[in-house]
Order: sequence, then structure tokens, then C-alpha cells
Amino acid sequence: MKHLIDIKDLSVEEIDNLIEVAKDIISNKEKYSHKCDGKILATLFFEPSTRTRLSHESAMISLGGQVLGFSEAASTSVSKGETVSDTIRMVGAYSDIIVMRHPKEGAPYVASLKSNVPIINAGDGGHNHPTQTLTDLLTIKCEKGRLDNLTVGLCGDLKFGRTVHSLITAMSRYKNIKFILISPDELKLPEYIKRDVLEKNNIEYIETKDIEEYMGDLDILYMTRVQKERFFNEADYIRLKDYYILNKEKLKKAKKDLCIMHPLPRVNEISTDVDDDSRACYFKQAEYGKYIRMALILKMLEVK
Repeated sequence: MKHLIDIKDLSVEEIDNLIEVAKDIISNKEKYSHKCDGKILATLFFEPSTRTRLSHESAMISLGGQVLGFSEAASTSVSKGETVSDTIRMVGAYSDIIVMRHPKEGAPYVASLKSNVPIINAGDGGHNHPTQTLTDLLTIKCEKGRLDNLTVGLCGDLKFGRTVHSLITAMSRYKNIKFILISPDELKLPEYIKRDVLEKNNIEYIETKDIEEYMGDLDILYMTRVQKERFFNEADYIRLKDYYILNKEKLKKAKKDLCIMHPLPRVNEISTDVDDDSRACYFKQAEYGKYIRMALILKMLEVK
């Protein structure tokens, strides 16, 4: 595998292998502490990020490597008009692997066509976020013990939520998965994902506006933020941003072993009174992100 642009770039076997390596890293951190000595990771973030950027940097440092890069395009030559292709060619001369986030869908793919080092897509607009999906899959595997036979509730911004799009694509390849799609009409899952992923693979799904209607059926509840940066009309954002707020009251009918996830950052969609609930997994989920990205870096750099 040269680049990771879409979660579909990985086979189920490759995903399962990455998860096993990540679990081994969790249990044997010292064993991996010098695997990337002398290697350099470049982080090119044309869009704001906390967890994704820092977890990739922490992953590389924990493997013994070093990092360089930027966290805002305004501080780079992009502000002078430099193209993504030219930026990638230049940064590739300074590093062994590049992690890139960009607000435009397809930008990491364009970069991969010009890069002589591996590219990891760290999110492109409302399209894809494959390393978050790997994080989610590791979280589910560690918390639930399986990636099949699950009912997964996805709640909030299903239209622009790239984490949701990637997770549906990945989990649709495992057996006996059912999705409950919870959103207002304006933020429903795009038709092309329902058609090309769910219906094409005969995956059962239900669409609803009510977060409590199917709460007792869920094994996973994946909450998402309504993303202000994806809206063209601020009035629409203000009207929809607090449409769903998960609190302890809404969890009364939920299973005792429900796994509550969120790619973060959280705004108002999960009340802080849920944080101490044993079913809240979103901060552990953020930590798992470091370990799966360590496994991915090793794979892409072909480090044994």
C-alpha cells in the first residue's frame, strides 16, 4: 500500500492486521519505541485539527521518529499561491511520510499522484477520514470484542460527517451489521452512500429523527458534531446545532454495555453528565487513535 486516501484502500484482512498490531503496541509499548528511528513524518494541515494532528505526531515520536509540518495554511507558501502539488513535491523531499488534511474533497488524492512518499488522508472536506475510521474500529474491537453482529446508531450530521461516511463504508464489510441513522431531514445520509454502500451490500438500515426510539437496540451509539464550517448559511447551522443532546435521561433505555463514541471535538451534543458513565468511550477512543496510527505508520513505511 503506497497511500491511504480512502478506507476502501485497505482490505478487511489489512484492517484486522492493523488492529492486532495496535493491540500489541498497547501491551508492549517499549518493543516499538525505536521502530522508526531516523524517519520523519510531515503533517500538512490546511484545516484546523487537535486530535488527528497531535495523535499522528505522538504516534511517530513514540516510534522513535521525528515530525515537522504546519497546522494552518496561512503560515505557508500556500498563502502566496503555491499549489498543493508543488507543496507535496517539496515536503516529500524533507520527509518519509506525509499526513494531510484539506478542506477540499479529493485534495489528498491529487497530492498522492505527485508524491514520492506515502500520503495519509487525515480528512478531506466532507468526504473521507480513514484514520478516524481505523480509530473507531479499534475502539469497537477493544470495547465490544468484535466487529460483526452489531447494531450501530449514527446520530447528528450524517450529511457532511466524513467520519460517518468512512465508518459506514468500513463496517459494511463485516457480517450482520445494522445501522440506525438518526438525523434531521436536512442532515440525512447522502443518497449515494445509501445506494452504493448500504443497499449494494444488502445492509439493513433505518432512518429516524428520534434518538430515543431505538436506543434499547443499540450496541454502539456514534454521536457527531453539527459542523459549522460545512454550512453556507449560518442561520441553518444555528437552527440545527443543538438538535440532539445526549444526556443521562436519554440513556435510561440503553443497554448496560452500550459503547458511546464521538470523533470529537464535542460541542453540546453530549452532556458532560454522561462523561462519568461507564458506557462513555469517546476519550478512550481518542487515545486508541494514537496506537492505530502507530500501526499504520509502521505498515506504510514497511517497518517489520
